Amino acid sequence: MDPLPIDGLLPELVDTLRRSPAIVLEAPPGAGKTTRVPRALLEAGLAGEGEIVVLEPRRLAARMAARRVSEELKEQPGETVGWQVRFEDVSGPRTRIRYVTEALLTRRLLAHPSLLDVSAVVLDEFHERHLQGDLALALLHRLRAGGRPDLKLVVMSATLETEPVASFLSAPSLRSEGRAFPVRVDFLGPEEAARPLRLEDRVAGAVHRILREEPEGDVLVFLPGAAEIRRVRDALAPLTDHLEVLPLHGDLPAEQQDRAVRPSGRRKIVLSTNVAETSVTIQGVRAVVDSGLARVATHAPWSGLPALETHRISRASAAQRAGRAGRTSPGRCLRLFTRQDHDSRPEFEVPEILRSDLSETALVLAAMGVKELAWLEAPPAPAWEAARVLLHRLGALDAAGNITPLGLRLHRFPLHPRLARLVVGAEELGCGPQGALLAALLSERPIRERWDNERLAPPTGSSDLIELASLFEEAAAADFAPHKLRALGLAPGAVQAVRRSWQIIAALVARSPKTSGLEAEHALLEATLCAFPDRVARRRAAGCDDVVLAAGGSARIAKESVVRESTLLVAVEAEERRSRAGAPPSARGVAIRLASAVSQEMLFDHFPDLMRYEDALRFDEKSERVEGVGRLLYQDLVLEESRLPHIDPRRAEAILAEAALAKGAHAFAAEGALERLLARLAFSAHHGNAGAAVPSEDELSQAIRDLCAGRRSFAELREADLEAALLARLAPRERAALEKLAPERVNLSRGRWVKVQYPSDGRGPFIESRLQDFFGMAEGPRVAAGRVALVLHLLAPNGRAQQVTTDLAGFWERHYPALRRELMRRYPKHAWPENPLTASPPAPHRTR
Repeated sequence: MDPLPIDGLLPELVDTLRRSPAIVLEAPPGAGKTTRVPRALLEAGLAGEGEIVVLEPRRLAARMAARRVSEELKEQPGETVGWQVRFEDVSGPRTRIRYVTEALLTRRLLAHPSLLDVSAVVLDEFHERHLQGDLALALLHRLRAGGRPDLKLVVMSATLETEPVASFLSAPSLRSEGRAFPVRVDFLGPEEAARPLRLEDRVAGAVHRILREEPEGDVLVFLPGAAEIRRVRDALAPLTDHLEVLPLHGDLPAEQQDRAVRPSGRRKIVLSTNVAETSVTIQGVRAVVDSGLARVATHAPWSGLPALETHRISRASAAQRAGRAGRTSPGRCLRLFTRQDHDSRPEFEVPEILRSDLSETALVLAAMGVKELAWLEAPPAPAWEAARVLLHRLGALDAAGNITPLGLRLHRFPLHPRLARLVVGAEELGCGPQGALLAALLSERPIRERWDNERLAPPTGSSDLIELASLFEEAAAADFAPHKLRALGLAPGAVQAVRRSWQIIAALVARSPKTSGLEAEHALLEATLCAFPDRVARRRAAGCDDVVLAAGGSARIAKESVVRESTLLVAVEAEERRSRAGAPPSARGVAIRLASAVSQEMLFDHFPDLMRYEDALRFDEKSERVEGVGRLLYQDLVLEESRLPHIDPRRAEAILAEAALAKGAHAFAAEGALERLLARLAFSAHHGNAGAAVPSEDELSQAIRDLCAGRRSFAELREADLEAALLARLAPRERAALEKLAPERVNLSRGRWVKVQYPSDGRGPFIESRLQDFFGMAEGPRVAAGRVALVLHLLAPNGRAQQVTTDLAGFWERHYPALRRELMRRYPKHAWPENPLTASPPAPHRTR
């Protein structure tokens, strides 16, 4: 075997494990920990007669590590060393070291809670902090504290801060320095980064630059996913005459993965996802091109189903990628982002347990009967509660949180609980294999790469899932030939992934009578409802793409959906589309990409406890009237409404009052009338102890409520007398004081009554009338029991004020003579006596 940096630390590791049941090992990528540590445990006899299980975060890493150790032992995989991943089991009765993906250990613990045939468990690349890795650590820690204190546990990481894990396990820690050569790191300049290039063009340019400036060594290019790898490979096609351009990702056949990793007689350019970041060492790499992007496992916020999203990598991941160029000699790393961008990124990735859907984890623990569990980092309480609520809706947990028989059936499928419920529902209705196909389509990445040119307008159907299933059947009819799949607008890799998933899921489906045709279609619609009972939606109107959701809020059916006619539907998958300037309404908000039709009969059949009928009163904004409606509801989603001929008067009054209060009291009095009354009350209260106080907001609201008695509409309220209602609330003494201190009108002479204005802005009360109306008066009227002189607005015959004063006698003496001459010229038909104090006013012709 070629020596590796970890070799010198192995004796100390073995010696420590003889004294301690657990250890935490930190070793950089390329140190050899993945292949050398499990073999060292076996050869030192630490496993006894049991098995060593090595947990890997990816299927590719499990396969390649097992192959590598088998080669070093000069054996075939499946003998001493084997692997087991989601769709593959390469092991045998002699297997002592088994590389597995993290989730498989959880299922093994469920089947064999004591793991009696396992002597040691190695958690590799734990720094990636996958949810399944955190769960495995918590369960193994619980097992060691219970019936298996002899179980050896090794937690290995490339960049993890070891202290928290060591403290959690009460275990010692070791560190290997590894072997690394200096790596020159270059960044894009701001101007270059700002150029609007496609990713494949930017990467191709970087590769050409590396080939010019670095004459030797292979080049490792980090890209987010298989689609980007394919596009970059096409962009580099002219180089294949003298170089090998090889893809590397988890969905490739084993022989293609081996070809990318193993030495070659020609210079290689390896286009890889982040599988080559830590888990796989590629010999001969002297240069790295880093896109700075990766597909991160997450969950769709809408459905909770697993999903992959493209994110910027952390600084720790960038450092690991650069380090791949310095394993055997000095290297070079070209980062396709700026230094400022790098420095603004988080130091580490956020652990999955803090950002993932937890319903599958909650189902696993319920199936194991685990009520409480000590975690390295506990999941957020709201996310945990949401997971348990979903499982209860799916029928997997009872009200006390215990797993049900249905929950145990769901757990036997390696699927998200929603998808397992879809399969079981289809199984019960006689179309289990078809349900398995729908689950496979939802569990893998989308098979449709683009719309078929012959299908620019999507067909109309009952379910987008059934439409995808029909596309898959077309792919099967084409023998899954890649060129035929691309002609259908399908992605060959995604179709093959769905095919593998379907075979595994269908093998777990119980045999049952088969249905076909419309009967099978109806059964699949019902099964989809059972998986997404909280995603029922109703169109706002026939032919409208806008829907109201049972969970609250609204959404819009995407134009590519085939579900165009059903009033009720299940929103299986949706996405939040950000608003852009000038974007049409269909490009904004929540867009439902995958939908499935349902009916009221289905809701009654499967979820009768969520259905209810209620008589409801509502205020109709358009008619401004309280109306009675009978409603059929699913949860809080209104399915049907009908007008009620009779309604409860008291409930109607209350609803009308709430609507009126929201509108505001001023809307139910003549314009300015309420303000004048409140100003009178304020003036009266200010100038007399017996004056009525201005009503508070609560008192004004109560007056509105009283006025609503026996009424159902705003029109009836407006016909009522709000002023009179407020005055009626005053005691007789307060009413008398109001009339005395703040009279509504005052008398001038010869029966002339004028309305007094009480401004609400603090100005004194005033009256306005024709100047002639004040003939014969030496002073103006007073209010507040004679203490406050009214401000007089003296008007010309045209109604415009000629003078504003409180000193009427002074006006007659100082200003009237000059004003008289001007008014006589302008209004010769009116009387303008020389002495207004002895003149009589004209007969009243109007009341102000």
